[in-house]
Amino acid sequence: MGRFTTPHGSGRGARQAAVAVLAAGALILTAGCSSQEGVESTAGQGASSPAGSPPSPSGRAASPSTSPSASRPAAGLPPAKGSVKVVSTLTEGLDSPWGLAELPDGDLLVSSRDKGTITRIDAKNGKKTLLGTVPGVAPAGEGGLLGIAVSPDYGTDHLVYAYFTTASDNRIARMLYDENGTNPGQLLGAPDTILRGIPKGSIHNGGRIAFGPDRMLYAGTGETGDDGLAQDKKSLAGKILRMTPDGEPLHGNPEADSVVYSYGHRNVQGLAWDGHKQLWAAEFGQDTWDELNRIVPGGNYGWPEVEGKAGEAGFIDPVAQWKTSEASPSGIAFVKGSIWMAGLRGERLWRIPLSGTADKEPLAAPQSFLEGKYGRLRTVLAAGGNKLWLVTSETDTRGTPKAGDDRILVVEVR
Repeated sequence: MGRFTTPHGSGRGARQAAVAVLAAGALILTAGCSSQEGVESTAGQGASSPAGSPPSPSGRAASPSTSPSASRPAAGLPPAKGSVKVVSTLTEGLDSPWGLAELPDGDLLVSSRDKGTITRIDAKNGKKTLLGTVPGVAPAGEGGLLGIAVSPDYGTDHLVYAYFTTASDNRIARMLYDENGTNPGQLLGAPDTILRGIPKGSIHNGGRIAFGPDRMLYAGTGETGDDGLAQDKKSLAGKILRMTPDGEPLHGNPEADSVVYSYGHRNVQGLAWDGHKQLWAAEFGQDTWDELNRIVPGGNYGWPEVEGKAGEAGFIDPVAQWKTSEASPSGIAFVKGSIWMAGLRGERLWRIPLSGTADKEPLAAPQSFLEGKYGRLRTVLAAGGNKLWLVTSETDTRGTPKAGDDRILVVEVR
C-alpha cells in the first residue's frame, strides 16, 4: 500500500517504550511490514533479537540447530553491485493493480484494488481474461481488493486466496477458480472466508498474502492509523499473521491459539523468503524511515515506539532503511541472492544484496534502478531464473497515469 497525504508526524507524541520479552521455545520463520501508499513510509525497530527456528511442514518449531540462517556459506554471495534491464512489457491497461500471483502453468493472476476484480494474464502474449469480481469488496482510500495467492495444492483444489476490505473489516477468503468455465467474468466461486475481523481503515490496511516454504499462509496487516493497535497482541492490526490454509492458528506460532506471528508493524506491504527460507518484509514508516525487516517469530518491530534503527532494547532494528521520499516500499521478491523492493513514492526498484550470514546488515549498500522511468511501482514477483515481473501503480489515484498505464514489466536482474 502507499502513504497518506496527512503530515508524517501527525499522531506521534512521546510514548512509553514497551519492552517485550520474547518466549524462547515456539519460534519459527520470519515476516515483514509496510505503511501508507506512496505518501508515507515504514515503521521502525530497535535492538536485534535472536532469530527463531524455521517451522517444520507440520507447523511446529524445528530445533535451533536446523535454523537456515544460523550458518550460511560464504560462497555464492551476490555481487555488491547489480544491474536491471526491462526486456518487455507483458501487458498494459490495468486498473489499480495490486496483488500478483503465478499459476502453475506460468500465467499470472492480478487483482484490481478499486474494481474488485481478478484477471488472468497469459505469460506468453499478455492476453487478459477476466475471472470475475470478488463479492463484498468495498474499495475506499487504501482499501479494496489487495493481495492474492494461489493455493500450494492448486493442481488438485484450484483455490485462489484474496485479502480484501469489506464494509466492516479486512478479511481473507478463498475461491474456486473454474479454469474450464466458458463464461469470462464468471469463473470464480463464492468466497469462503477463512479469517475475518482484521481491523480496517481509510489507510494502513496491509494486504499482502503469500504461502511460505512451510505451505502455511502469511499475511501482512496495517494498524489502520490507530498506531496503538500495533503493540496490542490481541489485535490483528499492525501484525504479520501465520495460519493454516484453512485460517487456523498453528501450534508452532509464538502464542497458542493465535495467528499473530510478529507485531509492532505500521503497515506491512511486502513478504518474501530467501534461499534459506528466511522471511523478509517491507514496511512503511511515518516521517523518517522506511524499512526492510528480517522477521523473527514473536518479534516486536517497534511501532509506534520507534521508527527505523533505534537500537532500543526489546525492539528489532531493520536490516535496511530509506528516507520516505526514496521508497514507500510495497512488494518484495528474492532473486539471485538479493531482495528486490518496489517503491511507490520513490518510483524506483531497490536491490538489497544479502550478506549470507546473520543478515543484520546488507552485503553492500542498497542500489536503486528505474528511478522515475515507470512511475510508482507496486508489486514485484520472481519470474524464474534472473527475471522479475514488476507491476506499476499509476492508476491508484496517487499517480499520474500515462497512455498504457498500468502495466506489468518483464525485468532481467543481476
